[in-house]
Amino acid sequence: MSDFLLYLKLGLTHVLDWQAYDHILFLIVLVAAYNFSNWKRIFILVSLFTIGHTVSLLLVNYSVVAISSKWVEFLIPVTILVAAFYNLLTSGKNNRSEKVGLFYVITIFFGLVHGFGFATYYKMITGGNEILPLLEFALGIELAQIIVVTIVLIFSFIFQSILRFNKKDWVLVLSSIVIGLVIPMLQNNWPL
Repeated sequence: MSDFLLYLKLGLTHVLDWQAYDHILFLIVLVAAYNFSNWKRIFILVSLFTIGHTVSLLLVNYSVVAISSKWVEFLIPVTILVAAFYNLLTSGKNNRSEKVGLFYVITIFFGLVHGFGFATYYKMITGGNEILPLLEFALGIELAQIIVVTIVLIFSFIFQSILRFNKKDWVLVLSSIVIGLVIPMLQNNWPL
């Protein structure tokens, strides 16, 4: 298998790994309030998350920063919880779009946190300071995120258009389910 396919597949499996589903949970709450008509905003959010994720991999790979994995493993579910609570607080409100710039910055920050969680492993398997494998890996992450987001949007369409859930209820239910899944992650990764 070529190196390109190897790193692309590594990025895909990093996101689509059901045993490490934190990435999927974050994507679910990130796009829970959107539908297919918001595809540009969704693509920007997902890409900003990938950029943050890739920057943190670069920072660790080139030994610019070193962060305790104990704290990163705790902060990852915190980012998911914050995004889910944001959905609960803004569900059904029209002012959500007014704070889009802040939401973009927060998404990049959350991408940084999630990237730090994988950075040590990534550095170990690459063994070098080449940037091309990192970009190939980032492409795999982006493709996997698009897959997850598309699935979430399909479910959103089914529940809101066919089963007639209103948007507010859909966002509340989905975000609440994610909160229920994240609480044990917080307990298991408590840093103290």
